[in-house]
Amino acid sequence: MNSLRWLDLAVIAVYMLGMIALGLRYSRRQKTTEDYFVAGRSIPAWAMGVSIFATLISSITFIAYPGGAFGGNWAELVPGFMVVVVLVLVGSIIIPFFREVVRMSAFEYFEKRFGYSVRLYTSLGFTLGHFSKMGFVFYLVALTVQSLTGWDMSLVIVASGVVTVIYTYAGGLEAVIWTDVAQGFIMWFGIAISLGTLLVLMPGGAAAGFQLAWENHKFDLGTLKFDLTGKSFWVMAAYGFFWYLQKYTADQTIIQRYLVAKDDRSAIRGVALGALLCIPVWALFLLIGTLTWSYYQLSGEVLPPHIVKPDQFYPHFLTTHVPAGFAGVIMASLFAAAMSTISSDLNCFAVVGVEDFYTKLRQNSTDRERLFMGRVIVAVAGALCTLVALWLASTKGTALSLYFTATSILAGGLFGVFALAFLSTRAHLRGLWVGIAACILFTAYATFTSGKAPVLDLGTWNFKLNGVLIGVIGHLLVVVIGYVGSLVIPGPRAPAGLTIWGWRAQRLAATTAS
Repeated sequence: MNSLRWLDLAVIAVYMLGMIALGLRYSRRQKTTEDYFVAGRSIPAWAMGVSIFATLISSITFIAYPGGAFGGNWAELVPGFMVVVVLVLVGSIIIPFFREVVRMSAFEYFEKRFGYSVRLYTSLGFTLGHFSKMGFVFYLVALTVQSLTGWDMSLVIVASGVVTVIYTYAGGLEAVIWTDVAQGFIMWFGIAISLGTLLVLMPGGAAAGFQLAWENHKFDLGTLKFDLTGKSFWVMAAYGFFWYLQKYTADQTIIQRYLVAKDDRSAIRGVALGALLCIPVWALFLLIGTLTWSYYQLSGEVLPPHIVKPDQFYPHFLTTHVPAGFAGVIMASLFAAAMSTISSDLNCFAVVGVEDFYTKLRQNSTDRERLFMGRVIVAVAGALCTLVALWLASTKGTALSLYFTATSILAGGLFGVFALAFLSTRAHLRGLWVGIAACILFTAYATFTSGKAPVLDLGTWNFKLNGVLIGVIGHLLVVVIGYVGSLVIPGPRAPAGLTIWGWRAQRLAATTAS
């Protein structure tokens, strides 16, 4: 498979052309910003759910999960379980709340609650965090495709970037959602082919592969010992809990999906479906990594000397064992995993750029002008994302850690901002900014002093906990310090209807009156 066969190339070409065709099909219906940004609020719940699933599954999942299971166990699945906990806690409240309070941008709420400066901070934080991820997603796709086919990384990055921009630019969120649906099914086909090949080729049969993995504790979910320095069950659970709290309360890619449904009930069903589809897919990718480990343990195959890292074995297995045609489907599923994530981000950037920035600068702009600007932002953001991926490819990823460090420091605590806004009637602008400042300072300290080779070595004062807890602590600091700051510094109480208490009271009163 180092040079893909014609049948595989045909499968990839059909996939790429199909995505463009879907985008062009929906382009005629994009007459207003309501169409382009929220798909006319007419998407069925099942399609919305599949779209959320496809957005959350990226090329990072495609490579990192099998690699993690190959080199360790199933600890990466623990954060995924937390999405169910989060939805049980907030699903029936948060989704109707956002559908009522915001029009298109999730960050409208923060302006209503605290003022424009907080809307600016949260929208910039979202943009920085997702923009860094987008470049990495394309870079990882290109790196994997190069290892599978020998293709030039720059060609892969540009081709996938151009196709993604075309269908997102043309068809807006409606095209993004329906291409997500197609890409979701393609990913399932890729998973089925990978697992089927592993099970058929497993020396001694599938039972031997499962037994060997079980005996070597490859299905463990991490130690139950309360250890905050390693990858224990509790660390991964805390990380997942706060990660998905942020996704479902302060992330435009998810909150925008709340707004496309016809009613609250459909929105809740769609979000629940998206979460429930993700968990088995995460588990299957981990199973692929585990069975790849069993295969190489049982087969005794001689591997090339450069295959040493855990995330290299699954791509190598695909390269050497998947038959013609099927390999093309797996390649298409890898592109689908990346492009479904990127297209959602691009459309969200258009919403944030127009609603949070452009309309503030041009308050008298027409809807047609805002629609045009949204398309411009999609094109520009797509081009910049492609350039970032090319830059990462040229530096062989060495600039990646610096890039992620900068964005994590500047984009911290978004869930903490929401929690303080939504749960406290006493929290106000000045108190919140004290909490945000504490979060930024802590995140900078922890990021620079953590790891085996910290950028800033403070000896015993280095951050010693697992790095995934940096974000968890950052959220808590925003809430605790922001609340204390609001008590100490005089300020106004929350406007009616913008905290859970006022909002529920208003809904109860409306229900009683009707």
